[in-house]
Amino acid sequence: MADTQTGSTNNQEYAAPVIEIDAYAPAKMADKVGHVGVAKSQLGTLTTFALSILAGVFIALGIQLSMLVTHTATSNYGLNQLVGGVAFTLALVLIVIAGAELFTGNCLIAMSFMARKITGKDLARNLIIAFIGNFIGALTLVLWIYVSKQWTISNHLLGAKIVLAANDKVNIPFGAAFARGVLCNALVCLGIWLCYSGRSNMDKILALLWPISCLIACGFEHCVVNMWLIPMGLVLKGNSAVLAAAEKFHGGKLDLSNLTFFKGFLIDNLFPVVLGNLFGGIVLVAGVYWFIYLRPSKR
Repeated sequence: MADTQTGSTNNQEYAAPVIEIDAYAPAKMADKVGHVGVAKSQLGTLTTFALSILAGVFIALGIQLSMLVTHTATSNYGLNQLVGGVAFTLALVLIVIAGAELFTGNCLIAMSFMARKITGKDLARNLIIAFIGNFIGALTLVLWIYVSKQWTISNHLLGAKIVLAANDKVNIPFGAAFARGVLCNALVCLGIWLCYSGRSNMDKILALLWPISCLIACGFEHCVVNMWLIPMGLVLKGNSAVLAAAEKFHGGKLDLSNLTFFKGFLIDNLFPVVLGNLFGGIVLVAGVYWFIYLRPSKR
């Protein structure tokens, strides 16, 4: 009898723990974002800066891969854009799982500011450091990709695609660039938001796949992508072989007069795109989910 009772007690002590595998509910996701914002605000400046450089490198690698897998496509535009978008998802997978500080994705931590868990100074500090670090990381990849000569693939057609894409971006009207920036970062922050529902890396990868693929497939404007793509186009536009391939693909002489660093890149593209990215991430995603889940209860 004593043995039976002891065995019963042992069975209770060593009962298997309950393992939850369901995705986190949105209210729990909002709570997690709030805590992440606090953690990010407490990162040291050098740590944040180093992680920001990594994010710029990862974004550059993702858009380079997207350019590569679509550079020979001449038909099935929508399908090719989707393939390029899926390839670009590599960038966000690296950022989320390996760890990095992305300017656009970090707009989501504005939820922590709205919930009064961090200060406006904390939010601004993180975004400014992330922006600078992302820019440096993206420009670093311009150097490495140029030295690698990968842009000579397919008789310089890959380089031609980069130049054509860069030229298209610097000629987008201000309003359209802003709107595309809004839509882009709404999707980036939605992708990051969905990651907070996951319990495993595979959950996060699948959560990122469709929002991130969508923003590239639809041609929306991501400021960190442009920090690599447009400078890369600027470097390559002076190469005669790349220019010849670009004009052949384009079907005539190209007007690259606005493909310049200051006016074309910084003023005509980056300025409206950054404004749009900030609005899309902070207002349309962070603001909306703060309002739904974290605002003070009013009865």
